[in-house]
Amino acid sequence: MKKTTKSTPKKSTAIQPVVIKDDKITKRISSAVKRAVKNIPDFPKKGVLFRDFTPILSNNKLFQQVIDGLYHVGKKFKFDTVIAPESRGFWFAIPLALRAKASFIPCRKPGKLPRKTLSESYTLEYGKNTLEIHKEDLKKGSRVLIIDDVLATGGTIKAIYKLIKKANAIPVGIVTLAELSFLPGRKVIEEELKVPFYTFIKY
Repeated sequence: MKKTTKSTPKKSTAIQPVVIKDDKITKRISSAVKRAVKNIPDFPKKGVLFRDFTPILSNNKLFQQVIDGLYHVGKKFKFDTVIAPESRGFWFAIPLALRAKASFIPCRKPGKLPRKTLSESYTLEYGKNTLEIHKEDLKKGSRVLIIDDVLATGGTIKAIYKLIKKANAIPVGIVTLAELSFLPGRKVIEEELKVPFYTFIKY
């Protein structure tokens, strides 16, 4: 009689959803960030309330705590690459990439990158722009964590998401320091991008 052997089921390659819950570390950093951020009215144009995160950078102890907090949250996504838009996203993404021993991919405005690029247009809270990345730098299959300072309309994040997909990489998570909850950024992420999202503070 011919023996039958059970076939081993193939492992799923689908990304499992990651749910980030607040804990003592995230709550402590959220409070510290909220105290440090300066609110600047009518910048860069009338009617816009700008959230200034530079006080975090000038406080070396707080800056380190924020990077540690980003790593504490980000490591749950099992990323190997960090991507961020210029220039405020760079402030937090580059130190995080170093902390995590991950690659860093800069998203820049047109004409700033010298080699062949991928590009995607996006809408800001106060205007329009385009982001580009070096085509050869983001490797196929990379697990990419998107970092930015503030989530507003979701236009910047959506453009970065599309760049990641164009490079055949995997957007595994999005982390920002703050979210403007009266704008549709979270809705864009949840309904269109369907990528896990975490923010430290909400306005």
